[in-house]
Amino acid sequence: MFKRIVPNDGEMVTLKVEDQPVTVPAGDSVAAAVYAAGFNHFRESSISNRPRAPYCMMGVCFECLVEIDGSPNHQACMTTVRDGMSIRIQKGLRGVES
Repeated sequence: MFKRIVPNDGEMVTLKVEDQPVTVPAGDSVAAAVYAAGFNHFRESSISNRPRAPYCMMGVCFECLVEIDGSPNHQACMTTVRDGMSIRIQKGLRGVES
């Protein structure tokens, strides 16, 4: 479904998506890494618990919210991967962190 259009410079990082190790090019967004891991949804709606996925891929819609390293409400499309990060599908309503 998705195809890389920019050549990779060779630098790779390894992270975990739902405890599954994934190696992706450095500089990729978390959204690209989650898709590369084979997941087709990033969060569950806080009202209906239905699966949601990125819509705009530019930080406007907030449909790509994920939990990163135990912290909820990160926009996957606006966050760059880093080696060792842990990403989880966000389930239901999450509070606002201060």
